[in-house]
Amino acid sequence: MKAKRLLILSDGKPGHVNQSIAFAKHLGYDFDLSPVSFKFRGAKALSYLLDRLGVHSAALFSTEIMRGDYTAVVSAGSGTYYANRTLAKHLACKSVAIMLPKGYRLDFDLIIAQQHDDPPALENVISLPINLTYVEPQGIVQPHSGEKYIALIIGGDSQHSKMDAGQLRQQVTKVFELFPKHKVWLTTSRRTPEAVEKMLREFNYDRGVYYSQEQINPISDYLQHSEYVFLTADSSSMLSEAVSFGHSCVEVLPFDNKLPKGSKFNKLLKLLSEKDCLHLFNGQVGRAAEKINLAEMLNGVRL
Repeated sequence: MKAKRLLILSDGKPGHVNQSIAFAKHLGYDFDLSPVSFKFRGAKALSYLLDRLGVHSAALFSTEIMRGDYTAVVSAGSGTYYANRTLAKHLACKSVAIMLPKGYRLDFDLIIAQQHDDPPALENVISLPINLTYVEPQGIVQPHSGEKYIALIIGGDSQHSKMDAGQLRQQVTKVFELFPKHKVWLTTSRRTPEAVEKMLREFNYDRGVYYSQEQINPISDYLQHSEYVFLTADSSSMLSEAVSFGHSCVEVLPFDNKLPKGSKFNKLLKLLSEKDCLHLFNGQVGRAAEKINLAEMLNGVRL
């Protein structure tokens, strides 16, 4: 019987590798982490063709040579799927793709896909409403007895949208007006524009974490202790954490430069709003506090 140990391949993108790590933690498996990348320009395009032909060669990618008794190779991101299948064959273990591996054959032993990607109904596909995430409080903040808290979780620019400091100032001002007796926690991210961070310093917080000065992540603690959390509408990872952990009501601060109706992020917002997991902030707050239990959804996974 194989040990409960996974080989996780990393393309260097935290949003990808963190989902693979979350998968391991939900299943209670230990894991080793190995970076992977294609060796030359054109290797990725070639990998799609070779995969469809059933040809899997380590000549296309670079990774640390891993030896051991693994249950499965796990990875997320298009830069990892070909190596995933190739190494799984070499190690005589299973292959697990996190997110839908578009362009490759879908005969991985297991695929964990998001509903907004419209995955096919196959026996080896588990469809989740959100990203895989595993939230663990860090003890960065502790609430004071008798106090109530709200949290502002600020992301930044993405490939689809730009953050407007003026609009966000109006939204934050309204939040403070709605909760005059609550303590306010704040955190920014590595993507938060300098102008936005400068604007946020105009307000007083019980605890303010600015990523430009402190590279720590208090989000899990904020989710654990806040009555409401307000998130900017730019990160599916932040949304997934907020709607799967704690008891907070979740408010999303929308951007004016709206995403196309058919965008994945808008589909995700619509899905979670319909499940009463979040409310789009419109100057007033809702009571959207339903949580998605990922552990329960993965309970039947056997590798």
